[in-house]
Amino acid sequence: MEKAIIGKKIGMTQIFDENGKVIPVTVIEAGPCIVVQKKEPERDGYSAVQLGYGDTAERKLTKPELGHLKKAGVPPKKHLKEFRLADITTLNVGDTLKADVFAEGDRVDITGTSKGKGFAGAIKRHGAHRTPMSHGGGPVHRHAGSMGSTSSPSRIFKGKIGAGHMGAEQVTVQNLDVVKVDAEINLIAVRGAVPGAKGSLVYIKNTVKNA
Repeated sequence: MEKAIIGKKIGMTQIFDENGKVIPVTVIEAGPCIVVQKKEPERDGYSAVQLGYGDTAERKLTKPELGHLKKAGVPPKKHLKEFRLADITTLNVGDTLKADVFAEGDRVDITGTSKGKGFAGAIKRHGAHRTPMSHGGGPVHRHAGSMGSTSSPSRIFKGKIGAGHMGAEQVTVQNLDVVKVDAEINLIAVRGAVPGAKGSLVYIKNTVKNA
C-alpha cells in the first residue's frame, strides 16, 4: 500500500544496530498531518490526497485558503501538499496521519529543498574542467571558456552549463531505509542524508523503485 506524509528535518545523528554497527541517520519529525481533501478518479480523473501540516494563525492565511480548510473542518494549517496514491479508500477527510504510517524496513523517497549556495561558477556548479594551466592560459583558468561556433547557430543553446544561482531547488533522494520509527513523538530515522537545512520541510513517500 502506498503511503505518504509531510515532515520537518531535525538533523543528523548516528544509531547502532544489534551488531554494534554505526548507522548514519537523518531524524525527521513526520506529522501529525490531517487529510484535507480527497481526489477521486470518478470526479477528478485521478486518485490523490491532500495533507495539511503545521498549525498556524488564521490571520496568516488568505480567505480562499481558510475557506478551503473550513470546508474540510480542519484547523488552519501552514503547509498543504497533494500526494498521488493508488488506494485512498482507507483515508477520509479529517483523518490524522502520524509517523507510524511507515515502519522499520520500509523504503522511501524523500523530497526537500536543497541548501542555497548563492552564485557559483561553472566548476563548482556543474563540475566543469579548468582551462589549461600552462602556455599562457591565465588568468582565466576557472572561467567558462568558449561557448560555441559563430556564424552557425549564432547563439547558445538552452541548457548550456554556466555560472549562476546554485542550490535552493527541489531535490529528491530515492530508496532510503527507514531505520527507526517512534510514533509517540512522531520521529522517523532514515539512513543517510536528506536534502535541506535543519528545520526545512520534507515530503516522504513510498519509493518508486522496486528494491
